[in-house]
Amino acid sequence: MRVAAILGLGSSTEALEPFQKDAGVSWGMGLPASSAEADAILIFGGDGTIHRHLAQLVKLRLPVLVVPCGSGNDFARALTLRSIQDSLAAWQKFSTGGRNVWTTDLGVITSLDSATTRNLKPETGNSFYFCCVGGVGLDGEIARRANRLPRWLRGHGGYALSLPSALLKFTPQSMKILAADAKEPAVFVERSNQPTVVVAFANTPVYGGGMKIAPRAQLDDGQLDVCVVGNVARLRLLRLFPSVYFGRHLGIPEVKYFQAERLKIETEKPLDVYADGEYVCSTPIEVSIAPQVLTVLVP
Repeated sequence: MRVAAILGLGSSTEALEPFQKDAGVSWGMGLPASSAEADAILIFGGDGTIHRHLAQLVKLRLPVLVVPCGSGNDFARALTLRSIQDSLAAWQKFSTGGRNVWTTDLGVITSLDSATTRNLKPETGNSFYFCCVGGVGLDGEIARRANRLPRWLRGHGGYALSLPSALLKFTPQSMKILAADAKEPAVFVERSNQPTVVVAFANTPVYGGGMKIAPRAQLDDGQLDVCVVGNVARLRLLRLFPSVYFGRHLGIPEVKYFQAERLKIETEKPLDVYADGEYVCSTPIEVSIAPQVLTVLVP
């Protein structure tokens, strides 16, 4: 068996050692150029590391094992890989002939902004995969601030720590949110058009280090779970914020929650779009789901 290993920031070759007990496995570093060069891929890192490789992983269609070594490990958590030991157990099962292989959905963000599209690399195009959750509004401001924190601090509540300072300078922005009609997918229906604190579109239930922003999301249902937080006063939002960690925010009157296969988000002025904690592009955007395009190893 041939295995390719991808080491994210903060990971070293020492992390590979527990996985290299089988002498019959040959190891290479970095993404293979084609699926003929490897039989599986191990990614040592968090959501950002996975995010940066998704387009190539989808093309390769090789089994991928996530080893949670990043500051944010929400995709691994959604796969029930809560520790390195969980990933090691999944690897041992697969490498000894186990059938613990599964296919998951990914989200796709497509930039509709002509200025953004002109600056993209030709090989990238104007569409971007994401594995966990994307968002527009306060979410982007928090992610930007969290990314400036030291790595060890980002992994210990960096999102929550960045909220108060982001909230002080944030003003709800007018957003129009349209969703594809369930019976006529080519038709978009307006679901919200108001000053909005954040709109999050989710493939997994959790993001930001364990916040259950979309508690009903499933990785293989072919749907985006959309959470729209309307115009909530700053102090009230700060007080209600802990409820997101338990998925209780869905009971707040200013919160709308629904599912859709496709989504369009338009704003009065371009706003940053983040996904998996990484900057993607600016609004306007279309968001869709790519069903069962990523092959993963699970416990």
